[in-house]
Parts: sequence; C-alpha cells; structure tokens
Amino acid sequence: MGNVVTQIACGRQHTLAFTPSSGKIFSFGLGGNGQLGTNSTSNRKSPYPLKHPYVAFKSPYTDIGCVKGIYAGGDQSFAHYCTANSIDDVTTQDPHRKLCTLNEEIIQKWLSHSPGRLPVEISNEIDLVFSSASCLNGSFLSTSHPDHYCTSSKCSGVDMNIARVLFHRVVQPDHPEIAQQIAASLEKNLIPQLNNSPPDIEALRLYLTLPECPLFSDHNNFVTIAIPFAKSLLSLTEAPRKVLGMWWSRFEPLVFQRLVELYKEVVVYLLKINKVGIPSTEQRVFTSYLDTSLRLLEILHKVSDRAGHIIQYDKFYIHELDDLIDIRRDYVTWIQRQMYPPGDGMVTLCRYPFVFDAQAKTTLLQTDAVIQMQMAVDQAQLQNLSSMFMPAVESVNPCLILIVRRENIVGDTMEVLRKSKNVDYKKPLKVIFVGEEAVDAGGVRKEFFLLIMKELLDPRYGMFRYYEESRLIWFSNKTFEEHDLFNLIGVICGLAIYNFTIVELSFPVALYKKLLKKKPTLDDLKELMPDVGRSLQHLLDYTEDDLEEVFCLNFTITEDNYGVTEVLELVPNGEDISVNKSNRQDFADAYVDYVFNTSVAPLFKCFYAGFHKVCGGKVLELFQPNELQAMVIGNTNYDWVELEKSVEYKGEYWADHPTIKLFWEVFHYLPLEKKKLFLLFLTGSDRIPILGMKSLQIVIQPTSGGEHYLPVAHTCFNLLDLPKYTSAETLREKLLQAIEYNQGFFLA
Repeated sequence: MGNVVTQIACGRQHTLAFTPSSGKIFSFGLGGNGQLGTNSTSNRKSPYPLKHPYVAFKSPYTDIGCVKGIYAGGDQSFAHYCTANSIDDVTTQDPHRKLCTLNEEIIQKWLSHSPGRLPVEISNEIDLVFSSASCLNGSFLSTSHPDHYCTSSKCSGVDMNIARVLFHRVVQPDHPEIAQQIAASLEKNLIPQLNNSPPDIEALRLYLTLPECPLFSDHNNFVTIAIPFAKSLLSLTEAPRKVLGMWWSRFEPLVFQRLVELYKEVVVYLLKINKVGIPSTEQRVFTSYLDTSLRLLEILHKVSDRAGHIIQYDKFYIHELDDLIDIRRDYVTWIQRQMYPPGDGMVTLCRYPFVFDAQAKTTLLQTDAVIQMQMAVDQAQLQNLSSMFMPAVESVNPCLILIVRRENIVGDTMEVLRKSKNVDYKKPLKVIFVGEEAVDAGGVRKEFFLLIMKELLDPRYGMFRYYEESRLIWFSNKTFEEHDLFNLIGVICGLAIYNFTIVELSFPVALYKKLLKKKPTLDDLKELMPDVGRSLQHLLDYTEDDLEEVFCLNFTITEDNYGVTEVLELVPNGEDISVNKSNRQDFADAYVDYVFNTSVAPLFKCFYAGFHKVCGGKVLELFQPNELQAMVIGNTNYDWVELEKSVEYKGEYWADHPTIKLFWEVFHYLPLEKKKLFLLFLTGSDRIPILGMKSLQIVIQPTSGGEHYLPVAHTCFNLLDLPKYTSAETLREKLLQAIEYNQGFFLA
C-alpha cells in the first residue's frame, strides 16, 4: 500500500501494523470479538485503520503521548502509549525486530567460524533463515528501479544476480557443514511447509531465487530438494502460477537457461537410474519424480514460447535421450495410450516433445512412417489374399507406383494420384521413368521429387509469387490454375517427408507454422517481404505524435493485378479508418493476417488437405515449424570437412589411398556451386538432411575401368564408383564432366 510499517503484532487470527507516517494502527483478519478496533465484528482481508480517539492525529504523537508498542494475543489487541519526552523516537524501525535475511554480513559471520562442527548459535541462525519462507522472501531485495516497493505481477522485487552471488558465497566446498545444515533445513522444514496458495504476491519470491542455490544442482540433492521443490511449485493454484510465469518471462536469458538446465539434468539423472534398473516397488515413485520434472520443463517451455522465445527452442533439447530410452517404443506406447488411456500413470516422453532433438524427432517420424507403411502393406496383402477366393474383391499393389514421363511429369503424376485412395499414400513409393532401366531403390525417387517440384514451382504456372529480396515464394492469389494443383503440391511435400526425401521448396517458415496450426507473425512477414516488414516495424516503433500525418495510412492494402492497382480493405470500412498510435498494432496484425491467411485461404486449404492426406497424425505435433522445414527441404549448413570424415571406403580404397587423397584435394578446391552439384549428382539433392553431413553415409569404391572412365553415382545408395585416377588434372576433368551431366537413370 506504499506505507512503511515499523511495528507489527500477530494475534491468534488477526494482525496489527503501525505506520509512523500517518500515526495510524492498521488491522486485518478475524474480527468476531471486536479485536480489529473498527467498531464492528466483521472480518477484514485488507488492512484498515483503527477507529480510536487516541490515534486520531496524523502523527505518531497523540495528545497523551506516542505509540511505544503494539501487541496482540488471542482475540485481543493492545497499544502502549508513552509521553514523547520519556522514550526514544520509535518512528524508525527497530533493528532488533527486523526480519532475519540472507545478506553479506550474516554470511561472513557464518564463514568466520573455524572449520568443523558448527556452533549452536550459527546452526540455529542458518536453520532460522533457510526454514522460513519469510526470511528468504525478504532477502535479495532489489534497490534499483524498479525496487522491491514496486512488487507486482510484472515485477518480483528481487535482484537475481545478488541471489546467485550470495547463495554461491554461503555454499562453499571449504564449509561442508554449512551446506549440510542448509540442505537439512530446506528438505525438512521449508519445502514441506510451502503453501499452495500463498497469502501475498511477495511470498512467491523464493520460487525464483532458491534454484540459484548450488545445492539444487548437486545430484545428491535432486530427490530430496530439487524435485520436492518442483512439486511444490506445480501444486500452486492458478493465480500464483500465472504470476510466476510473468516473472519468469522477464528473466535474463542466462538466468532462465540455468533453471531449464537444472531440470534437464534432473530428467537425465532419473533416466540413467531407470536404465540401470529400478525395483518394481519403487517404479511408481520414479514415475512421479520424472513426471514432476518434465511438467516443470513444460511450463518453462510455454513461458519462453509466449514471451517470444526467451531462449531458443533447441535449448530445451535433451540430447542424451537417444542413449537413455527406446524412442521407438516410447512413441508406440504414446500412440496406444491416446487410443486406450491407461490407469497406471506411466510417463511417455512423447508427451513432452520439446525435449527431443532433431535426431530423436527424425527417429519418431521414421517409426511412424514404418508403422503406417506396414499397416498399408498388410491391408493390401490381406485384400490380395481375399481376391484369390472372392473374385469380387480387387487385388491391389502393396506399393504406390508412379509411372511418369519426364516430358509430362506433372500430368502423369496427377493422373495417378487422382485415382489413388488415401490409404495408397501410406504405401512405400516407387517411381518409374518411362524408357529408363533403373530400379527405384531410392535414387529414382529422389530425382522424381526434384524434377516435379521444379516443374510445379515454375513461374509460367503463376501458382506462386517470387519475392526477389528474400528469394522466397508464397501462394499467388491471382493464379488461374486449378486448385487441384495446390492439393498435388501438398501431397508431394507429404510424400517427400514420408519417404525421407529432401525437396527444393523455397517457402518461408510461415508455411510450416500454418501446417502445424500456428499463427504467422510480423517476423514471418519480415522473412518473406523484408522491405514491408521493416516498414511495419518502423510504424510500430515510431514515437512522435504526428504518426497519422507522417505515414498517411488507412486499413487498406494495395496490390498489382496484372498491371491494374487494386485497393483492398483489411477490415470492414478500412478506407475510412486511419492508422494512429492506438490502432497501429491492429493494422500490422491485419496486414500479416491478410498476406498469410485471408488472401490465400482457398489455395492453402487445398495444399493443407493434400499434405495431411499423407503426413497427418500425431507425429507432426512433435515438431517445431523450423524442424518441419528442415525435414522437408534439408538445410545448407555445409561442413565439407565433416563430409570427408564420414565417408566410408570399400575395396582397395582407404582414407590415405593416393586416389582418395587426390579426390579430396580436388574436391576441396572446387567452388561452392560445383560442390553442391556433386551432392546433387551423388545423393539426388544439393541440400543437407536435418541430421547433418554425417547422415548422408556416402560410400566410395574403386572400379576396374581405366582413367578414361567417368565417376559413376548410385544415388539410391549414395555410392560413388571412382576410377583409380593418378593425376589431379584428370580427376578434376572427369569429375566435373560427370557432375554436370546428372539427369537420367541407366543400367550399365
């Protein structure tokens, strides 16, 4: 309330507080026996001034003296008055009645004793501070602006840097006896007594500061301190948890990261114990511990996400998961439990997808694809078996076969897919190019995706608009093409993911957000249309009062429609609504919504439907938009040294073979575009899978032909047949000749 309190007294269920600035005594709590001094027997939740003739003046000094002390006991209240001349000034705080807090002075006192058994006085003092929520909530108070007097749902009033420094100062290896006493007090007294509905917002401060204590990061204290603390935090009612979320959202990234890392370490610790083996009698307790830690991480992940990523989403990855759990089994269990909810409360990590890194999520996607493909194949085989005895039942192919001509790849593909049922999309994909002899073991499929996407995205179709500055494309709402083509592109993208093939698709991240039902933002507009995005940001950041005169905007957007300029309203009657300081955010939001949603709604609906025919399902819920993008188009994080290290050699070849040394010498001197052409030649794509260069698993083997032969690529297996060249000049000439002629499949 902004008043300094110098005296306080507590009765059985009521409280008195004295404020020297007004000379008043305030009371609150139960008032059934008139103990609140308000001339009524009503209860009061908030402090209210006593109605008493002796405290009627706005001064601590009354006509009979001054307030020396206030007291309360049971259902009674007392005020002790003295003449002003008979006592010292009591309008200032009594240092002997202040809350005991953790500060530099008291820590120095504790550390100054000689090593060994703690003196009883110090032991009691440590126990007092670390057993009392009030003592810790009153510690580490901020003195800079905004200070602790401004505590609110937006300001915790604590200085996290001071908290970290003091906690590390008091918990030191040289004084294990102090650390042991602190740990005992936290474990036995403080944490068990934490209330799930704290009486005031200030009582939440310890939930911010305590994890900075080094004891929380000690593996020996995970079960006794870190996990019980997390359990207390999760048991808080909605209102205090919401406040904590707002306080966390204002953390410095480094502080927030430390909290996330702490509970990631707890999860890894628990999973390591589980891998060694846990008795069945303790399995329920283990499950509770793991669930508690993951739920707290989930809350922190949501806080970070809502705050615009305090830390990047990959900071939540637990890279050790692949070694600690059977990810495939976890995914199958997760799917089963969604269909048939169990009662045993077993934890599945797939409930917390934010902890999975790219490798783990790729494993999950592969697991889902294998399950779906196997189900589709089994269904086809069952139908074929039935057709042998029941002529009315038509036999079907267990694979999705695309027989296409290079010169009519779009038309032939549409013809096949139009006749296919949804279940056919789940089957393994095989591609046959008419007139070519190759058997599709993966390489033909790679080139199919490359060629058809290049054809569909060709500007002559007018289906997509190309943005020069960003070199990205987006749906064109001026296209004359049938919407079925957008459905086809969605199907192709889904098939590419489903069959683990990278495709060239220059869409912004906004596309993948929309596929995952997430809302595009101004940042997405900046990626697609940097000039427009910068202009909107400038509008939002403009501080002067002449915004309307400077920008002269209304709620409309202008578009070029084949040489004719169109003015379209972003909201009803948008032409009549000027953009000003109060509505500029609404204008920016409407602009983003028009570009990514309203203007392309029917086109994206077809694309979305096509994509989800193949790739729909729970597995997509595990991905972030950027991760899904990397699954579709790969990335360009080229690491040519890593590529060389990961290559496997067969036959006579090995890393130090003269021809191999010549090959890498020539390769590393090639310009970037030629290196990308080599990847395209060998793997069917010039982009890198989500797991990086090492996941390409390239193999180089010798051939029996002479130096006049060209290198030969088996794209199905990422296998390179490399003749035994003896000179760098010949090798370079033959390699460039091979990679610049990389279309078509023929059997030798």
